[in-house]
Amino acid sequence: MRDDDALDALLAAAERCRRLGRLDEAERTLERAVQITRDAGAPQDARLDALADLLRIRGRYRRADEILRSALTLAEEAPGPGSLTVARICNSLGVLHKYTGRFEESESFYRRALAIVEAELGDAHPFMATLYHNLGGLNHARGTHAQGEPFARRSVEIRRRTHGPADPALAADKAALAAIVHALGDLDKAKRLLVEALAVFETRLGPEDYEVASCLNNLASIHYSKGHLAAAEEGYRKVLTIKEKLLGPAHPELAVALNNLAMTLWKRGRPEVAARAFERAISLLSAEVDQGQPVLLACLRNLETCRRSMRPESRE
Repeated sequence: MRDDDALDALLAAAERCRRLGRLDEAERTLERAVQITRDAGAPQDARLDALADLLRIRGRYRRADEILRSALTLAEEAPGPGSLTVARICNSLGVLHKYTGRFEESESFYRRALAIVEAELGDAHPFMATLYHNLGGLNHARGTHAQGEPFARRSVEIRRRTHGPADPALAADKAALAAIVHALGDLDKAKRLLVEALAVFETRLGPEDYEVASCLNNLASIHYSKGHLAAAEEGYRKVLTIKEKLLGPAHPELAVALNNLAMTLWKRGRPEVAARAFERAISLLSAEVDQGQPVLLACLRNLETCRRSMRPESRE
């Protein structure tokens, strides 16, 4: 087997392991691919990008950042700063920095990738849909929902033309648009989009896939907004169960579901249980994100307010 074939086989094996939730095995396989590439003096950027993406999925954000910056430096040297390889790595850095709350850096990387892809592939390529999807998600995370809506709608438009109606990529775009539509106040439209996306994810990916959990989280948020707190709590608990199984109980991404569940429990009159969920979320985030990361700040504020509500003087 040629070296390229062996490396492709390793990357494919790592992806299979990742989809099956065997993340330790996937990481070892990717580390091996990176080492083989390094020893052969071949371009490492694709393997480094794949390894960094896995580390991000595992919640090891700082290490993923180091690897992606190394990959970007290599790719800028060859194949060059205007290459699609650089665009792919910039997109990965944009995704990572959205997770860690470094929104300005995230936007800068996304826009650099967007300029490269538009110049190389045109404005209707599926890679453009991915970048529009990500820019919409970034604006959602920032709270600039009106600015994010055109990006989210554009990703859906492109994907409808390039993918089938039951494709998970289109479903993911619909789910991302739903989150923005929800934030802008159209709860019924958001719910319709999420129900469509959820049906695709459950059929194509299975009932315990990450994308299913994301849809359920957003549906639970709609229940919360409508005051249907029992349904919201049930939804958030299901999200937490799926993500714990997929990512492990110590993953920082669990913090979002924990914060949402805690807010629901608090509103349902169970502040002691809510406080424990806030505390767990803070603990999970603190090791991997900066102190100014928005979810961490929200959890800290919510915990303090929750604790104040438990003091005797606040009940007088």
